[in-house]
Amino acid sequence: MTQLVGIGVGPGDPDLLTVAAVRELDTAGLVFVPVMAPDTPGRAEAVVRAHLRHDRIERLVFALSDDVAGSQQRRQQHWDAAASRVSEQLREHGGTVAFATLGDPAVYSTFSYLAAGVRAELPGVVVWTVPGITAMQAAASAAGVTLAEGAETLTLLPLARDLRELDDALAAGGTVVAYKGGRRLPELRDRIEAAGALQRAWCAEHLGTTDERVAPLAEVAAASYLSTVLVLPHRQGRGAQL
Repeated sequence: MTQLVGIGVGPGDPDLLTVAAVRELDTAGLVFVPVMAPDTPGRAEAVVRAHLRHDRIERLVFALSDDVAGSQQRRQQHWDAAASRVSEQLREHGGTVAFATLGDPAVYSTFSYLAAGVRAELPGVVVWTVPGITAMQAAASAAGVTLAEGAETLTLLPLARDLRELDDALAAGGTVVAYKGGRRLPELRDRIEAAGALQRAWCAEHLGTTDERVAPLAEVAAASYLSTVLVLPHRQGRGAQL
C-alpha cells in the first residue's frame, strides 16, 4: 500500500508537536518538508529535526512567499514538481511518505495542493492527515486570552488579497482571526480601530521561535506576512456568553 500522510507540526515550537505526529514522522520511509529554496531550511523542517531519530528528510521547494495578487504560474509549477517527486518516491519504493506542514494540514495548508497532484498521478494512493496545533490556538495561548466562549462565533479570515471581508466579520460580532495580513498591517489596524475593537486586538508572529512576538495590536507598527491577528468580542461577566 502506498500512503501519503500530511502531518501538522504546529506553529513552530517543537514542544507543540503531537505524539501521533512524532510517531508517523519516525516511521515514514521519507519525510518531505516545504522550503523556499533548496539550501534554506524552513520552520517545518526545524520542528521535524528536533524530534527525528533518522535523517530521511527531503526538501520540496514551494513559492511560499509569492504575492497571491500576481500570476500563480510559479506556484503551480512548484506544486506540480513537488507532486511528481512524491509520486516518484511512492511509485519506486511504496510504503508511506510524510509531508510536514506548519499548523494543521486542513487549514490553509500547502499540503492540499500537493495531495491533489499526487492523487492525479497515483489514483490508488491513500492520503490522510495528522492534525496539528494552529497559529490561532498558539496565539491565544501566548496572549493569555480565550478564543471563544459560550455561543460566540469564531471567524477565520485569510487577508492576503484584500480586507473587504474583515469589516463584515467585525460588524457581526464574535471573535475574528486574521491570517496573512501582516503586509497590510496599518490598514488592518485602522479598520479594527474604526470598528471600536482595537483595545481587544492582539498580533502574534513567529510563534514558537526565538523571534516570537505577541503584543496588543495597538502597539505593533509592522508585522511579517505570516502574522496572526486576534480580535476579541466585547464580553460581559462570566457565563454571559452562554
